[in-house]
Amino acid sequence: MKNIRENDDSHRKVPSHEVTYCRLRDMILFGQLAPGQPVTIQGLTAMLGAGMTPVREAIRKLTAEGALELQGNRRVSVPQLTVSQLDELAFARLTIEPQLAHMAAERLSGKDIAELAKIDGDIDQAIVAGDVQRYLMNNYRFHVTLYELANAPILLSIAHSLWLRFGPSLRVVCGRYGTSNLPDRHGEALAAMRSGDAGEVAEAVKEDITQGIDQVRLSLGA
Repeated sequence: MKNIRENDDSHRKVPSHEVTYCRLRDMILFGQLAPGQPVTIQGLTAMLGAGMTPVREAIRKLTAEGALELQGNRRVSVPQLTVSQLDELAFARLTIEPQLAHMAAERLSGKDIAELAKIDGDIDQAIVAGDVQRYLMNNYRFHVTLYELANAPILLSIAHSLWLRFGPSLRVVCGRYGTSNLPDRHGEALAAMRSGDAGEVAEAVKEDITQGIDQVRLSLGA
């Protein structure tokens, strides 16, 4: 799965169906489609400015990934997360993502750390400004940029799938409570990166994920 940084076609001509998939995926990840709110396929073609065929293909793929579910009357929606599903996501994320972080930390260069620090600066600015969309996009960028450095494509693919299922519910929390208490343990992770402590990087990422899961759990009344 491509990440948010790869949605342009600066290096190659990206097929229209892939562009459409990436745009619809980002709409789900960053909460432009609210969980449980149905939208027509025709409505999506208008929002995406795309043809019916690439939109249907994107819907098919995202439905297979669990990020969308089909409704009647040619409608789709982002699934509403249940407590039991959150428990499963928590287990999977807290198992896979710290491992990716640990593996990446063992391979980091100074340039990599500088890039992650820049992204974290954008996150801090978004939190201060109360800019939920900017926070969500850069929080995702931070994690994906780090995980890609692990050179573990199977685990990375699983992590992408987990984010697709979890991200919309985090957006609901952000919309309800604002940005003041959003998870951000990236400073601790960066400090551990600079000291070369892969175990502490993994632990900081684990705590960051746990904070987000706990906030979503509270919003579900669990």
